Amino acid sequence: MNRARGRFGRLRSLAAGLLLVGLASEPAMANPQDFSGWLNGVKDEARASGISEATISIALNGITPVPRVIELDRNQPESTLRFEEYLARIVSEKRVQEGRALMAENAALLQRVSQQFGVQPHFIVALWGVESDYGRLTGNFNVLAALATLAYDGRRSSYFRKELLQALKIVDEGHISPAAMTGSWAGAMGQNQFMPSSFLDFAVDFDGDGRRDIWSSRADVFASIANYLSRSGWNGNQSWGRQVRLPAGFDQSIIGLEQRRSIAEWSRLGVIQADGSPLPPADQQASVAQPAGRGGAVYLVYDNYRTILRWNRSLYFATAVGLLADRLSDS
Repeated sequence: MNRARGRFGRLRSLAAGLLLVGLASEPAMANPQDFSGWLNGVKDEARASGISEATISIALNGITPVPRVIELDRNQPESTLRFEEYLARIVSEKRVQEGRALMAENAALLQRVSQQFGVQPHFIVALWGVESDYGRLTGNFNVLAALATLAYDGRRSSYFRKELLQALKIVDEGHISPAAMTGSWAGAMGQNQFMPSSFLDFAVDFDGDGRRDIWSSRADVFASIANYLSRSGWNGNQSWGRQVRLPAGFDQSIIGLEQRRSIAEWSRLGVIQADGSPLPPADQQASVAQPAGRGGAVYLVYDNYRTILRWNRSLYFATAVGLLADRLSDS
C-alpha cells in the first residue's frame, strides 16, 4: 500500500473485487457533529495549508456523506479467501495471458521506465494487474466524497482527514479535477490504487504533460509503480523468491520473515526447490515464508519480497505479485 496499504490493504482489496461484502441497513454516521459544520473546519484547515479558495470551493462545496461508504466500511468480512482460492483468482490464466499481451503492446514504454527506475517490466505489469486488473477495476467512488465520509465518521477520522487534505492538494496542483478523481470507497485511486499521500510521494509525470495522471496515462501509471518500488528499496538485479520444499522435521521456529539466512545456508538445512532440484548456490539473503500457514505452500523469499510488502503488508498479496510476475516473464 504504499504506506497506507499496510493499515488498509484489506480495504483496497475490496476495490478489486477480492472480498465478499455483506449489506447493512440504515448505516449511521458515528460523528454527531453537523457535517456542514465539520466540513467548514476542513475548509479552514485546507486554507491554512495553502490550498486555494477556488479548489476548496469546487472540491468541497455541495459535498455530502456517502452512506454506501459507511455501509462497506462497517461490513468488512472477518476473514479473507483461503490462500489457494486467492491465488486462483489473482494469478488466473486469463490474467496471465492478458498481462503477456499488454507487456508486448507496451514493451518500448516499459523498457524506458525500467531503465530509469531499475524495476523489471514484469513486476511493474504484475502490480498493475493485481491492483486494478490492468486498469479495468479502479473504483467508481468520488474520492473526495469517500474520504470526507470516512473522516467525518470518526472511527479512523484522523487518518482519513489527512488523506482528504492530501487529495485537495492533488486537485490544487492541477493533476486531476474533483469530478474525475475516482477510486475505491476507501480512497485508493487510479490504475495503481494509490492513496492520496502515496500519490504525492511517488506518482510520476512520465509522459511530460505536466500532470501526474494515474487514471488514464499508462506512462504515468507504470512510472509511478516503478518509482514506488525503487524508492522502497527494490533491487533490479534480483527476483522476489521461489516456491520450495522443506525436509521432514524442519525446524518450524525458523520460518518467518524475521529469520534471514543465505540461500547456501538454507540449502544446507535441506531446503530444495519445489521441483526437487537443489537451490542455486548463492550468498543472497532469504527467508522462508508460508502465507497459508503450517502445511501450506512454502516460499524462499528475498529482499524484493519485503519491498512488495511495503506496498501492501499481506503475504497473500506479495506472493501473488511475485508468482504473476514469474508467469509474465515466462512469455
